[in-house]
Amino acid sequence: MADRVLVIGSGGREHALAWKLAQSPHVKQVFVAPGNAGTADNGKISNSAVSVSNHAALAQFCRDQEIRLVVVGPEVPLAAGIVDDLTAAGVRCFGPTAKAAQLESNKSFSKAFFDRHGIPTARWKSFTDAKAACNFINSANFPALVVKASGLAAGKGVVVASNKEEACKAVNEIMQDKTFGAAGETVVVEELLEGEEVSCLCFTDGITVAPMPPAQDHKRLMDGDEGPNTGGMGAYSPTPQVSKDLLQKIRDTVLQKTVDAMRKEGVPYSGVLYAGLMLTKDGPKVLEFNCRFGDPECQVILPLLKSDLYEVMQAIVNKKLSSSMPVWFEDSAAVTVVMASEGYPGTYPKGLEITGLSKAKQLGLEVFHAGTSLKDGKVVTSGGRVLTVTAIKEDLMTALQEANKGVAAIHFKGAIYRKDIGYRAIAFLRQSRGLTYKNSGVDIEAGNTLVQKIKPLAAATSRSGCNAELGGFAGLFDLKAAGYKDPILVSGTDGVGTKLKIAQVCKRHNSIGQDLVAMCVNDILAQGAEPLFFLDYFACGKLDVEVAQDVIAGIAEACRLAGCALLGGETAEMPGMYPAGEYDLAGFAVGAVERGQMLPQLEKIADGDMVIGVASSGVHSNGYSLVRKIVEKSSFDFSSPVGVSGDQTLGDLLLTPTKIYSKTLLPALRSGQVKAYAHITGGGLLENIPRVLPDSFGVVLDALTWKIPEIFCWLHKEGNLSEEEMTRTFNCGIGAVLVVQKELAQQVLKDVQRHETAWLIGKVVSLQKGSDRVKVHNMLRALQANRSLSVHSHIKGKILSNKVKVAVLISGTGTNLEALINSTKKPTSFAQIVLVVSNKAGVEGLRKAERAGIPTRVIDHKLYESRTEFDSAVDKVLEEFSVELICLAGFMRILSGPFVKKWEGKILNIHPSLLPSFKGANAHKLVLQAGVRVTGCTVHFVAEEVDAGAIIFQEAVPVKIGDTVETLSERVKEAEHRAFPAALQLVASGAVQVGEAGKIYWK
Repeated sequence: MADRVLVIGSGGREHALAWKLAQSPHVKQVFVAPGNAGTADNGKISNSAVSVSNHAALAQFCRDQEIRLVVVGPEVPLAAGIVDDLTAAGVRCFGPTAKAAQLESNKSFSKAFFDRHGIPTARWKSFTDAKAACNFINSANFPALVVKASGLAAGKGVVVASNKEEACKAVNEIMQDKTFGAAGETVVVEELLEGEEVSCLCFTDGITVAPMPPAQDHKRLMDGDEGPNTGGMGAYSPTPQVSKDLLQKIRDTVLQKTVDAMRKEGVPYSGVLYAGLMLTKDGPKVLEFNCRFGDPECQVILPLLKSDLYEVMQAIVNKKLSSSMPVWFEDSAAVTVVMASEGYPGTYPKGLEITGLSKAKQLGLEVFHAGTSLKDGKVVTSGGRVLTVTAIKEDLMTALQEANKGVAAIHFKGAIYRKDIGYRAIAFLRQSRGLTYKNSGVDIEAGNTLVQKIKPLAAATSRSGCNAELGGFAGLFDLKAAGYKDPILVSGTDGVGTKLKIAQVCKRHNSIGQDLVAMCVNDILAQGAEPLFFLDYFACGKLDVEVAQDVIAGIAEACRLAGCALLGGETAEMPGMYPAGEYDLAGFAVGAVERGQMLPQLEKIADGDMVIGVASSGVHSNGYSLVRKIVEKSSFDFSSPVGVSGDQTLGDLLLTPTKIYSKTLLPALRSGQVKAYAHITGGGLLENIPRVLPDSFGVVLDALTWKIPEIFCWLHKEGNLSEEEMTRTFNCGIGAVLVVQKELAQQVLKDVQRHETAWLIGKVVSLQKGSDRVKVHNMLRALQANRSLSVHSHIKGKILSNKVKVAVLISGTGTNLEALINSTKKPTSFAQIVLVVSNKAGVEGLRKAERAGIPTRVIDHKLYESRTEFDSAVDKVLEEFSVELICLAGFMRILSGPFVKKWEGKILNIHPSLLPSFKGANAHKLVLQAGVRVTGCTVHFVAEEVDAGAIIFQEAVPVKIGDTVETLSERVKEAEHRAFPAALQLVASGAVQVGEAGKIYWK
């Protein structure tokens, strides 16, 4: 159920917070108090007039409105104890307590705190007497030229003097002339540090810290850092001056150290911690702490957050940040430019009309309001810093250019802004610097760490012939020491296929290594070879040492089971080749067989020989692309419980590792009584057995002679697979077969059954011309006889019976129709498609509906004189089927006004962009022309104006460098297949409704 959130504040920071929170599917409404023109009735976001200084009234408002989280933007309410009071009243609040917020609200406290805990900072001293402060300035053995008001001064209470006279003048203005009021009763005089100034923020729950991308603010009013200090005229993120290694150092020596020290002092710190740092030649030093998001840093950091901000904040309040660490967009840069009123930071006019806001939005930019208000339906200025224009692009230079375009499109009288935001970073990037391998995405240290972790795993697989020591250029194996006299070497290589995808989805990496080893060693058994050693290949885009260690631990254990040594391998970290979290595997097994014991013995195979089937453990490692497609189209997923007890998931069952037969079958293979062995791998029963038979022979098998595991019966039924598809794709319960002389069959079977489940399953026959090499009798009967696997879908509550009746209108293939059909088949769906209507006959969408058993109707628009008549005919059919909701899936007709009015709030359409940007046709072309980095799709209610209805659901899709209309269209279509069913579920469940004036209401 979606929640309501309250954001405290009225600036650009608060608009950005509300904007990001509103993107969460867990949030149905965001109140902003007091807010500004940008947060007034903007989709899920609206303003509230509730008093933020009267904490008792605010707590009552939160209870009345069922507010699930209060997010405090500015520093003043934090220092006033808003979090303490609301928490005491039972209202969940994001932000530090007043005592913890002293890190910002009391500079004297924070500097003493730094000294107590060894947090690097400038040398300093605090004063309550102006004369004493000036004496210190004139006598200090370091340049004591930074003068700060100890209290809160809206980000402006710092003077960086150029000489001692200026510093003393600043002391007198702050302490005697009360430039910053009570905030200046105490001043802190600091050493002037030299270096680059950056902002490093983090989320923290009081235990864990999660750094954000570093940012840099621009305090001076004019280009080139000229003019007076302001609250900030722009920012960019990330800062190239802060490398990953340096950010890790800042995390450890500043952020984590501070959070740990606050906890030890009995004042746990929770929320956002903002460290203003100077990158000196001696390392980073803290200039000051802020206890909230910076403004305008917030406007460049949040657009780079890939995770759900609401989920992150709730995890912080629950003290569980470690289980919900934020993820950030990589290879992106954000720039925000502040537009300020003429006269700022001094006196300035108000009430000036602002134009061009929609034009900036059309450029794909985000405009965050600050000092704005609504007057007579127009947006007007009401503050010094009026708004910020944010661009997100693939690099800093492009982002700055796009942000400046947005600023140029927006107008109000006397507007002032900088055009050089990020100039230091651009200069830094233009410097000639040597690249490192790590810069390119390959972490050699991580690779070395992995090798050290897996060395003992490999050493444990040592056997006669080798000691399995990793680290050399090559591995050695002594065949003589292994006892071989006249050996033939046998090699095999294989992978695990798309079973890897299931392992990665289920986050189960420890068993997939056995699949890899089994696929290779089971193959070389076909030549009668004992596996001697194994090599693995692990490839990824970014090396996750823990995941790789899990995988290789599984490989090592499987080598031990197979009796071979893990002699070496390759770990390939290849940035850009694989998506985050994905990896691929390949394996190589080498074995040996004495020359006289090689298999198959083709010349000895005869008509009447018997076939022994050795049981598989399940699907093994073949056919998983088909398996995944069956699960995708079913009403289940990999986390669905299976079996009567439901203590195993479908994913667990499908990840059952492949059996390794080398130790259990090798004695039989070496006995001289087995003529051939076949590994039932890719190609199933039909294609693998003929590989070990002479061309003139085939086999006849009886599926009733062995037990087929229930998973195959479920796949057969759920996928509606033919018998041939089953036997050509899957092992159907037989992992290997042995061909033996009829007279010896019972003895060999008895020997095999000491270690493995096995059956006599068929016999060798002479082939007639044109007949099949493998015939499997009674497969359908066997599959039906073993069909008892119970798979349970995740039904929250009871199975839904009174589903909302839906009609889908199409004109062709029925874009998204298949996704809607599949989603509504699930027991948890609130919707049921009862009708598909097309204005064209014979189209693919109609066939899709018919295959799904959904009634169809064709209403040819050419047979009607007007849109109204055509729509009336459609309406009659909808009434006939008692339709309650309509989905437009590639319906190429514009609906008439009367029809739209009748079905107001009941028609859903999807558009291939993030509305309100790029309306109408050719959305992808417009996106690429505009150069935006993010597009997506929007599901909305249909209104009379095209693409103007209330928005229900959106999914973002990144625009990649080099994208064409075709490539972008394909990725957006994938998002549409997820977004449309999600939106239909929201509307059918009643969670989303349209109210007066077309406004969305969330329940």
